[in-house]
Amino acid sequence: QVQLVESGGGLVQAGGSLRLSCAPSGRSFSVYDMGWFRQAPGKEREFVSRITWSGGNTYYADSLKGRFTISRDVAKNTVYLEMNSLKPEDTAIYYCALRSTGPLGRFDYWGQGTQVTVSS
Repeated sequence: QVQLVESGGGLVQAGGSLRLSCAPSGRSFSVYDMGWFRQAPGKEREFVSRITWSGGNTYYADSLKGRFTISRDVAKNTVYLEMNSLKPEDTAIYYCALRSTGPLGRFDYWGQGTQVTVSS
């Protein structure tokens, strides 16, 4: 089994920044890409960003481009999400996910989530 452990969430004032981290561990696994999703209270989970593991190609939800930056450290086996100019509407549980197949596959593994709260 593969475990994903997120960290870095917390409470921040509007306009502030946070950096989330996620590191997979467990049995041997392959990684096509890793991504971040979020779920706000009363809303469905939505895509935030993803990054391909070998090429480092990045993809973002249109509404978040320019404020959020995804990156990965292959040596540390860790993916990061830098969130800047945070807004109260960014308040959500942020989930890390890993996909081992390809762009048409489902994300296989999910973390437990980390709470991000942005106060106005």
